[in-house]
This record gives sequence, C-alpha cells and structure tokens, in this order.
Amino acid sequence: MNARDVRRAVAAATSVAAARDMAVDDAVVLSDSNRLVVRLTPCDGGARVAPESHFASSELEVALVSRLVRTGSPAAGLDPRFVPRVVVRDGFEIAMWTHFEPVPERAVPPAEYASALGRLHVGLRQVDIAAPHVMDRVAAVQRDVANRDITPDLADADRVLLADSLRDVRGSIVDRRAPEQLLHGEPHPWNLLDTSEGLLFIDFENTARGPVEYDLAWVPDAVTTHYPGLDRELLDECRGLVLAIIAVHRWRRDDQHPSGRRSGVAFLDALRHGPPWPALDEVVW
Repeated sequence: MNARDVRRAVAAATSVAAARDMAVDDAVVLSDSNRLVVRLTPCDGGARVAPESHFASSELEVALVSRLVRTGSPAAGLDPRFVPRVVVRDGFEIAMWTHFEPVPERAVPPAEYASALGRLHVGLRQVDIAAPHVMDRVAAVQRDVANRDITPDLADADRVLLADSLRDVRGSIVDRRAPEQLLHGEPHPWNLLDTSEGLLFIDFENTARGPVEYDLAWVPDAVTTHYPGLDRELLDECRGLVLAIIAVHRWRRDDQHPSGRRSGVAFLDALRHGPPWPALDEVVW
C-alpha cells in the first residue's frame, strides 16, 4: 500500500478495536504486502487489513480458520474478543486475529516443519467448507498471462514460456487424478510462525482443494523428505506449477512484493531450465 493508504488502513483497524472498548495507544505495521498486518497495543491485538476487493477470500479464510482451530490444528486463530467475521470500514476489510509472540529466532528443523504441516492436513480433512480448486487459481493466472494490461512488462518470449508451462504442467497434474483434499494453499516459511505455543500456520486466503503435493511444492526440499507418502513425481510437477504462478505474480502491474522484478526474472530462469524443477528455497535472486 502507499503511505496514505497505510495510514487509512491503520486508522480503520484502530477504530474496530476502539469500538470494542479496547485500548490502542500504538499501532505497529508488521507486514505490508497484499495485506497489511498491524499489531495494536496495549490491547495486544492483531489486525489484518486488505482492500475491499479481497472480501471473498477474507471471508473464506475467517470461516475456515474458525473451524480449523477447533480441530486442534496448528493454525493461528482469530482474536476471541471479537465475533469471527470480516468488518468493512473506510474501503478496507479488517479481521482481528490473536497476536502470537515469536520465540527467539532459530532455524525450524525440517522434521518439525513437516510434522506441523502433516497435522494441519489432518485438520483440513475434518473441515467441510466450500473452497475453489487449485486449478481455478491456475486458470486465473493463465488469464493474467494473456492480459497485457495486467502483465504489461512481460516480454513476448516470456509470455509464451509462462503460457506453455502453465498449460503443460496443469494438464500433467490433472491427468494423474491424484487424491485431493482441502489445502493451506501457500504453506511456505513466511506463512509459518514459530511461537511459544509451537509452529502455527497463518494466511489461509489461498486455501483450495487439490493434492497435498501442491502444498508441499511451497516448502523447502528438506521438509518434503520428512513428509510420508508423497508422490515425488507429482511433487515435481506441482513445483513447476508453483514456479510459474509466482513468476506471473511478480510481473503483474500491481505486484507489491519487496523482491519485485528481480525475483520475477529468477523464477522465469528456473522455468527455462526445465524439470526437474527446483524447490522455492533453491531459487536465488
């Protein structure tokens, strides 16, 4: 968000807390990407704020996590002092979440990461909620590649590379007809909190149905070696799909990721080299 929108978003989050008579003397922005994450003190609340256009995914995320936490799954839950819902204020969608203090920085052991993701998948299988399919997201990304207004800076050769990669890998995954379930959607390390209560996943806005190998395509390779029962060939195909998805996002006109075009170029290069596809942590920019 630009500086003006950040100020408005913080003010909107503060007003939601104040409406519940919660003291807010300070608001610290913890993350500013597709959504703003704000810590409110001294009430010790957490707010996630997005432009109103995110409403469908925000509502789905709140509904999912509200149910998921009841299964005992490793997911960061909503603030129990608020009704679990998305509030719209001043053009922003605001959801109030529990703030978890991180433990002293450490490298999360791959086996611990894999165990947490496995337990999350068990919990997700217990939640009955309507969610899009992974291939619905792929179709949306394919439309972004075809739309020069959305991805204006993509060179023609790179546009063809992405279109061909998405088509071919998508077809290969669909043809496998692997077992499917509800997924996190992007369980990469930036969506994993290391807290005093253990590892907790956040940011379920891209939850979808598909094979578990799609979720594993977002994590470091060392983690996948500790996850039992994986189809390694399907995992490789899903890695190719994830590389293409991320590459397209980095070339969108409205992308706000701090790495910007540098990572966009790196992910295109990874696709050009072809399979076997690297894990995300092996792509350097």
